[in-house]
Amino acid sequence: MTYCCGILVNDGLVMIADTRTNAGLDNVSTFRKLHIFEEPGRHIMALATAGNLSISQAVISTLQEGLENPETGKKETLVGCTSMFRATQLVGRATRYVYSLYGESLKAADVRFDVSFLFGGQVNGGRLRMFMIYAAGNFIECTNDTPFLQIGEHKYGKPVLDRSITFDTDLYDALKSGLISMDSTMRSNLGVGMPIDILVARRDAAQAELSYRIEPGEPYFHDLRERWSAALRAAHTSIPRPPYGDVR
Repeated sequence: MTYCCGILVNDGLVMIADTRTNAGLDNVSTFRKLHIFEEPGRHIMALATAGNLSISQAVISTLQEGLENPETGKKETLVGCTSMFRATQLVGRATRYVYSLYGESLKAADVRFDVSFLFGGQVNGGRLRMFMIYAAGNFIECTNDTPFLQIGEHKYGKPVLDRSITFDTDLYDALKSGLISMDSTMRSNLGVGMPIDILVARRDAAQAELSYRIEPGEPYFHDLRERWSAALRAAHTSIPRPPYGDVR
């Protein structure tokens, strides 16, 4: 399983992804799921993947090698896109292209075409944007009203983001909430695990401000986990017990 989240606030963009993949309890591996495409001053784009690893890797490879434009006959890549919207359309086209290659074979093998993406960034001085792209190649965009998106095993981490993230949240407070969300997911699902890849991109900078991998035992993340657990226990203790047992 996988957990990836993207947070788009006034100050910029945060994207976080785990690296664990598994095909059974005895076949657990580590693969990067957060892919960064950067040309400082021109564009910063990050693509996080969830679902079937072979499908997501095929889409990534297609984007890197280029996808032929049926109108011009020329190959298009992410780095050649002139806006985030066009880049998102290209990811959708690449997903449909991979389906055209393997969809029927996967169906015959009783394997679902399961893939989804978070795609965020800024191109050519355009707006900083973030999208969720589905297996059919269609997509939705993150908004100020709901300034985060998730893919993969999202249910355990969503309550943390619901309670802590608004569009005006500080960029590094957003990163902190995202890491707490990741920790909450890892606590409840063994299919999500470290290392954790993170990206922070400030609005209009057109480059990554922070691109970092959190390894097991990393001091800050260990401290964050311990402090969050202690804070939850303290909050639980401070709330009065329900009075309902006294009702007769």
